[in-house]
Amino acid sequence: MELCLQESLSCNTVAERLGLPTSSLAGWVRQARIDRGQAGTRDQGLLTSEVRTEHKRLRKEVRELRREKDFFRLAAAHVAKEQLPLNGFA
Repeated sequence: MELCLQESLSCNTVAERLGLPTSSLAGWVRQARIDRGQAGTRDQGLLTSEVRTEHKRLRKEVRELRREKDFFRLAAAHVAKEQLPLNGFA
């Protein structure tokens, strides 16, 4: 990756030398440029690796919180049902 960024070698050349798929290396180089604040005009507005990681963590947290909310909602409904008198409202 540094060969592409610092020595201005093409991704094709470096990928061939290292035996890597060009598309993989190009993706890594693109993300490295974004992370360094050197994104091209096409990549402006894309997320840094740090922001991507935080976004992934927050999405996981939201999923867990939704599961907990659903669990407690069902538990509350079950408790409420158990609290009702057998012949309906008194």
